[in-house]
Amino acid sequence: MTRASVTESPADPLRAAANRMWNQQTGSLLVMEDDALLGIVTERDLMKAVARGADLDATPVSAVMTRTVLTVDPDTSLHEAARHMATRWIRHLPVVLDGKVVGMVSQRDLCGVLAALGNEPGENAGGDIRADELVRTRRLARIEPGDLD
Repeated sequence: MTRASVTESPADPLRAAANRMWNQQTGSLLVMEDDALLGIVTERDLMKAVARGADLDATPVSAVMTRTVLTVDPDTSLHEAARHMATRWIRHLPVVLDGKVVGMVSQRDLCGVLAALGNEPGENAGGDIRADELVRTRRLARIEPGDLD
């Protein structure tokens, strides 16, 4: 699980959401109102809006977000989380504890965990690759300094 990226408001324009996703190198943003999870907007939602000709500066995130969001709790096994994601064709799964969002599991997170396991003979035998190094840290390193402007 990684820290969840969040929009400032469901009224945020799509362009602001796209910029936030790029700056944080994430494929989704949770749409929150105080501590309440209202929905999720993904890079696919943004691509669909662009393809349909939406005005990115005038269309709010709430117009394209998914409102019914499947969540899991921190005790959910990786296997169960992966099964939910695979059977529902979703790539981001918020983690909720006592009604509050505490993180996010993404396909990238799951791939990082699997890669860190090193099941191949002689591969990662000492456990020297941490899953988080394979996910968010390296993803953020790909951004060119000028890309954040």
